[in-house]
Amino acid sequence: MKSQKDIFLGENFFCILAENQELHNKEISRDVDSAYIQFHFVLRGSINFLFNDGAYQLDIEERKYLMLYNPMRDLPLNINVNGQSTLISILISIDKFHQLFSEDSHNITFLSKDNINQRYYNENKISKSISIVLNQMLNDYDVNISNNSLYLKAKAYELFSLIFQKDIDKEIEKCPFIMNDNHIMKIKLAKDIIIAEYDNPPTLVELSKKIDLSLKKLKQGFKEVYGSPVFQYLLEYKMNLSKQLLAGGNYNVNEVSMKLGYSTASHFIAAFKRRFGITPKQYIMHKS
Repeated sequence: MKSQKDIFLGENFFCILAENQELHNKEISRDVDSAYIQFHFVLRGSINFLFNDGAYQLDIEERKYLMLYNPMRDLPLNINVNGQSTLISILISIDKFHQLFSEDSHNITFLSKDNINQRYYNENKISKSISIVLNQMLNDYDVNISNNSLYLKAKAYELFSLIFQKDIDKEIEKCPFIMNDNHIMKIKLAKDIIIAEYDNPPTLVELSKKIDLSLKKLKQGFKEVYGSPVFQYLLEYKMNLSKQLLAGGNYNVNEVSMKLGYSTASHFIAAFKRRFGITPKQYIMHKS
């Protein structure tokens, strides 16, 4: 598997990001006791849940999600992530989850007093609104490194809200800028291109041609998915990368400036100070 990240979001609150870009299956195993409710979102490909030591198998296809809760028995993770598949899983204790919705628990069937001790299973389609949040979680994870956990926790809360908020998609359909899956993939491609070519990125016009999307849809879509304009996003990426390079001790300020594609070191120093409030040299001294 190219990437699997287990992220601690708080007490009794976890997230797993898994991208299997290989052709063969990869397994995710983890002990999970009966105190947890599980959310599993398949963005791409498919996954297989194995229960009772493989005696029972449940297949979840692309663009579907599964919710599981059984207060009567543990439900350990034993998942085959099939080749070319992407999975986001969120595990949160039922007590913590109940606290989030304490005022609205009467609107959530399995949180009602009559059902709180009953097992719960729900498989559903990933809506457009949920798909956008999932792609943000997957694609933005490494951008703001210092705030990763906080960012993912906020997105997880947003997912819970979307799942249990009725008629949300009816409102989203009215918005002219919500994208279909094809557009989302093109926006992701745009992000991948500017990150790969961060030292000499294409112009917006060139980028729109590369991904075969109009300039207007590129600008609107990128901000919708990633929360900022294209080059502001790229600047944030470069600034965080510069901190990694400087902290590693293998490059001086001038070398980092050149590596990031700045025409002069003074331009890099000014950008770094605007972003972090200190100069690169002060940052190096602080880290040493």
